[in-house]
Amino acid sequence: MGVKLETDFLGLKLNNPTVLASGIMGVNVAALSRAEKGGAGAVTIKSITKNPRKGHPNPIVADVGDGLLNAVGYSNMGVEAAVEEYADVGKRVSVPVIANVVGTDAKDFAYLAKKMSGLGFSAVEVVLSCPHTPGYGLLAGHSTPEATHEITSKVRDAVKLPLIVKLSPNTQELGKVAKAAQDAGADAINMGNTLGPGLRIDPVLKRPVLGYGPGGLSGPALKPVAVRCVWDVYESVSIPIIGTGGVTPGLDAVEMLMAGASAVGVGTAVYLRGVDCFKLISKELTSFMKENGYSKVKELTGAAHGGKK
Repeated sequence: MGVKLETDFLGLKLNNPTVLASGIMGVNVAALSRAEKGGAGAVTIKSITKNPRKGHPNPIVADVGDGLLNAVGYSNMGVEAAVEEYADVGKRVSVPVIANVVGTDAKDFAYLAKKMSGLGFSAVEVVLSCPHTPGYGLLAGHSTPEATHEITSKVRDAVKLPLIVKLSPNTQELGKVAKAAQDAGADAINMGNTLGPGLRIDPVLKRPVLGYGPGGLSGPALKPVAVRCVWDVYESVSIPIIGTGGVTPGLDAVEMLMAGASAVGVGTAVYLRGVDCFKLISKELTSFMKENGYSKVKELTGAAHGGKK
């Protein structure tokens, strides 16, 4: 039986279901191109804010064994420089490119999404889920159903591109929040972001390892929580899901898909396995599908739910 990894996601044609997660590599077009060469089915740029940001002080990433702890603080070039950097990005990168924006309120999100929407991006993603940066995400109250609906509605009114809403694994009312995003016009959910914040202390220096102190947990340690979150969202909405969090080998991607994802976000695996991790994950996914009688990725989506949808 032949296996096809080609995936239709929001009408976009992906060579495989892997998506470079925001915040990993995608700081400019050259970095996106490198991820494309590494086998990514689609790529997401690093989050863009209205004004340039230096972010949190170094160190911003720490290895914690089964994952990474990070507190980057949305360091980025700002939207005006981003408009120049990503001009005609759809012609410069051959796989779908997803814009990613983060604001402090609904007006900010709508403004940023509109500014980025005319550059050739295939979709726009709004982040409501950062666990460690004051004024953004969880620390701005963006993870409630009410705030999610308000922000999503404003962005939906501002752009015609497919709209992805990125949610947090910290959210308690995850089903309600995902449903609020869907009801407000989201076309897909990216589930999710780092978990936490957590803290690691250097016992010799007697201070936190990260410059900011606390940071979000990513990587294999996060995966069981991320899979459960995808499961919950799949039970709550009818729009497609990008399952993000800890995916490293191909079997992790299988879990995410069976939990309900239609595509799989890949982030920390770039650090753990190198930028060719997308090719490796796709190869391992293909092997699993061949061995277990699957011919298309969509046959895996939601398979663990027993045909409830």
